Amino acid sequence: MKLTAGGERVIVALDLSEGEALALADTLPRGAWVKVGMTLFYATGPRIVTELKDRGFKVFLDLKLHDIPHQVRQASAVLGRLGADLLTVHAAGGADMIRAAREGLASAGATSTAILAVTVLTSMDEATLASIGVERDLPAQVAALARASYAAGADGVVCSPLEAPHLRGALGPEALIVTPGVRPPDAQLGDQSRVATPAAAVAGGASHVVVGRPITAADEPARAFTAISTDIDSVLYR
Repeated sequence: MKLTAGGERVIVALDLSEGEALALADTLPRGAWVKVGMTLFYATGPRIVTELKDRGFKVFLDLKLHDIPHQVRQASAVLGRLGADLLTVHAAGGADMIRAAREGLASAGATSTAILAVTVLTSMDEATLASIGVERDLPAQVAALARASYAAGADGVVCSPLEAPHLRGALGPEALIVTPGVRPPDAQLGDQSRVATPAAAVAGGASHVVVGRPITAADEPARAFTAISTDIDSVLYR
C-alpha cells in the first residue's frame, strides 16, 4: 500500500494490546504515523516504540508529561533515547517545563524529536474548564496556552480541530498542529466533544490528525486508513 500525501497526515492511535497494535500496524503502509499512548506504553514499556520504529513507522509518543521541570528533563532524556518522532507535554506545565523537556531531549541526542504541547483536552468543554477554576473561555484558554508553549520552544500543539484555524494564523505556517477529535462523517463521537472530519481538520490548518477507533475498530483497518487518506488528499489537491 502506497502512502499518499493525505496518509502522511494521519496518525493512527494504537489504543490496543501489544499484539493487536503490532498486528494492526503491519496492515498500514511503511512510513505511516502511529500513536503510542499511556495505556500501551505502560503495559509494554519502551519495547513497543522500538518495535514500531524497527518496522519503519513514525512514532508519536503521547505521554503528556506534566511535572516539575527537573522530572520532565530527566524523563525526556530517557524517552528521547527511544527514537520517538513526537513527544507530548502538557502546556499547563509552563514555559520552564517545556524548556526542560527540550533540554532533556538534547542531552540524549534526540534533536529530531519534536515536542507538542497539549492545550485543552478534546473531551473538555466550557463547563469543565469553569469547574476547575479557569476563567477564560475555551478558545481563549487554548490560544493562550498555545502561544506560551510555542514561545517556550515547543514545535507545535495538540488542540481540537475547531481551534486549529485560529492557531494556524497565530503560530504561523511552520508550527505542528495535531488534532485528535476527528471522525469520518459516519462515525460515532465516542468520548470526544469538539470534533470535525479529518479533511475538514486539515483544510482548517491541522498538520496531522489523530484517528483511533474509526480505523482500529474497522472490519478492514487498512481500507479505513486509505479512505481517510483519500478524503484528506481531496482537500490537499484542490
